[in-house]
Amino acid sequence: MYKEDTIAAIATPVGEGGVGIVRVSGPEAERIAKGIFARSGGRNGRLRSHTLHYGAIREPRSGEIVDEVLLAVMRKPRSYTGEDVVEVHCHGGPFVVRRVLELVLSCGARHAEPGEFTKRAFLNGRLDLAQAEAVLDLIRARTDKGMRLALDQVEGGLSRWVGELREELLDILVQIEAAIDFPEEEIELLAREQLANKIGSLREKLAGLIASYEWGRLFREGARVCIGGRPNVGKSSLLNALLGEERVIVTPEPGTTRDVIEESINLGGLPVVLWDTAGIRESSDQVERIGVDFALRRVEAAEAVMVVLDGSFSLTSEDRFIMGVVKGKKGLAVVNKSDLPQCLDLQEARSLLDGKTVLSVSAKSGQGLDKLRHHLRALLLGVQQEPAVAITNVRHKAALERTEKSLGEAAEALTRRLPAEIVAVDLQEAREGLEEVVGMVTNEDILERIFSQFCIGK
Repeated sequence: MYKEDTIAAIATPVGEGGVGIVRVSGPEAERIAKGIFARSGGRNGRLRSHTLHYGAIREPRSGEIVDEVLLAVMRKPRSYTGEDVVEVHCHGGPFVVRRVLELVLSCGARHAEPGEFTKRAFLNGRLDLAQAEAVLDLIRARTDKGMRLALDQVEGGLSRWVGELREELLDILVQIEAAIDFPEEEIELLAREQLANKIGSLREKLAGLIASYEWGRLFREGARVCIGGRPNVGKSSLLNALLGEERVIVTPEPGTTRDVIEESINLGGLPVVLWDTAGIRESSDQVERIGVDFALRRVEAAEAVMVVLDGSFSLTSEDRFIMGVVKGKKGLAVVNKSDLPQCLDLQEARSLLDGKTVLSVSAKSGQGLDKLRHHLRALLLGVQQEPAVAITNVRHKAALERTEKSLGEAAEALTRRLPAEIVAVDLQEAREGLEEVVGMVTNEDILERIFSQFCIGK
């Protein structure tokens, strides 16, 4: 459990805004609010829960008005944290919001730690751990699709799926433990082959859920795509075209881009970070050589690479070198300048690119850009059909992988006709793995690590 004191923090972002919110949670929340809040018209009776009350925040000793506010009281258990919660909605200037928080703290509240409100919601049973972690994903969502994916988990989509798997596992475990508890009844594990088949079916469902991680991770964190190629093939022009604005300087002079330029785009709900890199070639210029080295590092670090070629020229030794560098990497080739007479041998390019997709575009006219966006999104996601439920968190993936491993060992024990006690141990470990996902089994270190990633005030 936790110390049942009263915590407070600013719940809105730092900076100027129309409204700022100071959130207070704990047994003394309402008492603290009454000490600094005066309702309009002097009506200072009991404040109705889940209602906005208009009034003013006053300095308790001097009576000086700090700000006109709206105050909300949300009594337990119908609040975000499961405790009594008060929110002061004041004007959003940084000084005003800080002053209101200072008054709340001076009346007995403690400044909340990062994620402490959500941690209390978990500890009070308002959210399970998977839902609590999804709150952070919802705050950090960068696209509509990422937001919907996080919201589904906040509403319990993943938790329900894990709960159903756990129920199936418990049904199997009950049969195994019956054989242990009543050996005199000669219960033969209700047919080992049948139980092994049930475990196999459960493993298939788990494997599908585990396989969804990379898909979900990309929507949660975004994909990194490196735009690579020799100088003057139009890498920066392509980046500008995909962004729809002139973000990068473009000149006919080779070596204009020397550092890595990073920009983000939205590909059908998939957040993608594009790295525009220096043209890869041999150079005597020290600064350009450093830029080329940066480019090669980004090629290695990226989820995918777009190799840009100049369709108005034949392949050069530099083109061939770059295509060799990206061999084995996920990627595609973009033959730029399709608005000019074409000299590039597409058949040779395809043979050097190890089966990668080759697309013709014109960064100048926009021709082929929609097709490029479609192919890039499909390349990154790598699936034709959206999974029914997806995991986005590496902690969940690790717990599910342990569960799947333990189930495999249980199935093998059944097949080898090992004692029921051994099978039960494997199944108990599998159960614990599922329960870790939703926080039925956890420890303080894991909780601290999870909630420390949250902002203060959430």
